[in-house]
Amino acid sequence: MSRPLIAQIDLKAIRHNLALARHANPAAKTMAVVKANAYGHGAVEVANSLVGLADALGVASIEEALQLRLAGIDLPILLLEGVFEQSELALVEQHQLWMVIHSEHQLAWLSSFDFQGSYRPLVWLKVDTGMHRLGVNPVDVASFIQRIESISGMPEVVVMTHFACADDPEREENFEAKQRFDLPSSRLTSLSNSAAIFTALAPENSWQRLGIALYGGTPSVRGLGDLQPAMRLRTDVIALRDIEAGESVGYGASFTAERTHRIATLAVGYADGYPRHAAPGTPVLINGQEAPIVGRVSMDMITADVTHISDVQIGSEAVMFGPELIADRVAQCCGTIDYTLFAGLTARVPRQYLD
Repeated sequence: MSRPLIAQIDLKAIRHNLALARHANPAAKTMAVVKANAYGHGAVEVANSLVGLADALGVASIEEALQLRLAGIDLPILLLEGVFEQSELALVEQHQLWMVIHSEHQLAWLSSFDFQGSYRPLVWLKVDTGMHRLGVNPVDVASFIQRIESISGMPEVVVMTHFACADDPEREENFEAKQRFDLPSSRLTSLSNSAAIFTALAPENSWQRLGIALYGGTPSVRGLGDLQPAMRLRTDVIALRDIEAGESVGYGASFTAERTHRIATLAVGYADGYPRHAAPGTPVLINGQEAPIVGRVSMDMITADVTHISDVQIGSEAVMFGPELIADRVAQCCGTIDYTLFAGLTARVPRQYLD
């Protein structure tokens, strides 16, 4: 018998979420962002399930792109941070990838690269409209476009940006960022990440980038809406014991009982990616009822108080998060966001794909 911790991945939910994004902006093209192993859901499996549905895929690095190409996935793939050194351009050409340019040095690499054949990558020019991580200054956009498109054979540039506060659509920073992003309506653009897709219509002549919402994570302060969570992290109760008043649980004796408690030990811990800093009281579902975490999260185990839940046994199912216990709620108890629960899931957690 193997360790009972499993991440169940609902591929139908992922396709449902993609369809919702398309319905929100039917005139836009939709990129499925599968970086970071598809936010922990499995890049190859997710990408394969979206062939014929997504218009393109987005990844963070050449290594992530090559993993998809070697798996036989031939959808367009965009390197969302571009290349990290000029030598990667040979792989961009060989595997017919698209690439972001966000800086002068990347444009210099592209301009001086000796292409061996007729393929030229579609370039997405990233503009800094207030995030201040990557991107060219808005006043330099026209110059960058001219220089990129002057390279022989280059297709028309897509211009993109990433709004820093898209998850809170009423923030003034969003309106200021849009004012900085001033381009002719004929220019193909990409302004919308998951939050923007579901809070404001994307321009018709545009690409939308579906990231956290693809996986049923919470994209904005407006909540999930009709999105379906795709990951269900479940395990089993592996031990039960009663403790009396004055007895403690876990490292550092951080929980001390004031009365009799029944404590369930669960096979999941921070080595699986569950946050070690989960606050006392963070909910877990056991036999369909909420049980609070007590004591510290250990490397391989978590303890929960099941005093109030009847018929808990060795082997009872415990759901750490999923459709019935939204990841964003758990993440808030851990002082983080649902992205980290998904993307932080480690390789030792088996993925089970449901379709």
